[in-house]
Amino acid sequence: MEPLQSTTLQLPSFLHGPYIAINSKAKAEGRRCAKQYQLSQTLPQPRELRTVAPGELVFTHNVVDFQDHLPAWRLYMVSEVMMSLYDVDKKNHRHLSQLYEVTFRETAWGALYFALSGNAPESAERTALRLQAVLRFWDSLQHGRYLHQSLNRFMTLEELMTDACGWAMNTWCPEGGASVRSRFAVASERMARATREDCIEAIMRQFPRILPFADRNHLNHPEVVMDSSAWREHLATLDTAEFDRISAVRPGAVLQRLYIWDRQLDLQ
Repeated sequence: MEPLQSTTLQLPSFLHGPYIAINSKAKAEGRRCAKQYQLSQTLPQPRELRTVAPGELVFTHNVVDFQDHLPAWRLYMVSEVMMSLYDVDKKNHRHLSQLYEVTFRETAWGALYFALSGNAPESAERTALRLQAVLRFWDSLQHGRYLHQSLNRFMTLEELMTDACGWAMNTWCPEGGASVRSRFAVASERMARATREDCIEAIMRQFPRILPFADRNHLNHPEVVMDSSAWREHLATLDTAEFDRISAVRPGAVLQRLYIWDRQLDLQ
C-alpha cells in the first residue's frame, strides 16, 4: 500500500531549532526510542511533526551548517537520535540500526535521511530500498528547499538527489530517462533484482570512471589494484559480506575496497 502523499513536507519537531537545542532534543528522542525498545522491541513515532514553511531551508549535511546558533531544520541530526539509541545497548548496534532504518524509512523524512546518509552496509538491495522509499514520498519531499554539501546552493529535491545519489543513476540507468524521478525508478528496480554477476558487470563498467579518484601516492601496489582484469579476479574472491558493501557500486565504497585490497597485498 502506497503511503498517503502530503501536500506539504513535515519533519519531526526535534529537528528544528538552533544546533545546541536540536542536539539535546535528538539525544532525548534517542533515549525515548530506547526505552520503548526495551519494553516492546519496537520504536515510537515522533511525538510531533511540523510543516516545513515555504522558503525554510532543510540542512541535509553538517558541512554547510556554519550558523549553528540560528534556528533551522537539520535533517542530518537524525544521526544523534540513532547514536543515543545505540548507547543503551551497544552490543545490538547493528540490529538497532536496521530496526531504526526499517521503521523510519516509511516516513518522508526518514526515507530522505537514509538515502543521503550513506550508512553502511550499502548493498545493491539495501540501496534500492532506500531509493524506492524516497520515490514513494517524492511529491511530499518536493516541498523542501535543501542545502547539502555546497554553500549557497539551494536545491530542489531533483537537484539534491542528483548531487548526492547521481552515481546510482549513472551506474544503473546510464541510458538516461525522461526525468530524474524516472531514472531513479529504473535504477532502483535494476539494483533490487541484480545478481552478483550483474553487480560485477556494473562495477567493471564504472571502474574507468572511478579509478582516476584513486591516489597512487597512497598505494603500495598500484600496478595490481588499478588493473581492470585483476579487479575482476579480485571480485570473485570476496565473500558475500565484503561483496555486498560494494554491490551498489557507490564510488566511495569501491575506492575503499581498492585501498583495503592494497593493504592486504602487503601481508601476502
